[in-house]
Amino acid sequence: MPVERTSKGFKDVSLTFKRNPLNKDITSVKNETAISRAVRNLILTKKGERFFDLDFGTNVSNLLFENIGPFAADSIKDEIISAIRNYEPRVEIVNNDDIVVMPNYDNNQYDINIKYSIVGIAPDSQEISFVLKSVK
Repeated sequence: MPVERTSKGFKDVSLTFKRNPLNKDITSVKNETAISRAVRNLILTKKGERFFDLDFGTNVSNLLFENIGPFAADSIKDEIISAIRNYEPRVEIVNNDDIVVMPNYDNNQYDINIKYSIVGIAPDSQEISFVLKSVK
């Protein structure tokens, strides 16, 4: 009989830094929202940007300055998969096809869609989508 993992609630600080009117503390985000923001922040963090853990993050920002196309999209996808598997233990990617990196040639950007499940929670899959674009 397999061991069933149960998870606790997840809580994180909201990056808006607004005050909660009831307790005057910084507002927080919980569970699915906290994890989706953590995954997005992990992907957008450059390697070497976090003190004392220089391997944390991805090299996605460097890849955005390569010629837009399928080869760069595959490299971005590999970076995302590696970062999530190494630094986000709350998230499980069942299949590598659950991460889609589509080059958007007209806007010179990549459209990212990530499907994942949260470890210890019912097998409802979560999905986040965002855009990666080089900043000049």
